[in-house]
Amino acid sequence: MVQVLDYQATEPLSSFNPGNAFTIPQSPFRVVLASIQINIPATATRNNRVELISTVGVEGITNISQIVFRIFRNGKEIFNTQDGVESTGSEQTYTFTFQAIDSNLIAGANFYQLTVENITPNTQANVVGPISFSGLAIKS
Repeated sequence: MVQVLDYQATEPLSSFNPGNAFTIPQSPFRVVLASIQINIPATATRNNRVELISTVGVEGITNISQIVFRIFRNGKEIFNTQDGVESTGSEQTYTFTFQAIDSNLIAGANFYQLTVENITPNTQANVVGPISFSGLAIKS
């Protein structure tokens, strides 16, 4: 039987809006898009996992950017994914959705951060929304 331990979600930007756009920084710099805190009870330190789901809207501004999304737990990177963003043609706006699974967490508060950075020099991509980040902690 599966037991729900905690659920947290945040939505810093609820829709696509170029008027609220901000530039994705060039690596090694990154920007925090969203943060959540998941609490694991002391009675659930075995066979637990947190399912993390993120959605981010991005627009290509110049050339083809390679952007990296990262998820950190308590300051340690636990997940990353890389995507290309074009700035010309019909593929200028993108909505990226991805999922990560974090297992066997320690009891107490676990702080998750979703970040993004651009790893391609001389390119620009912007976050235009939406942004959402959620975590569901369960014990099996």
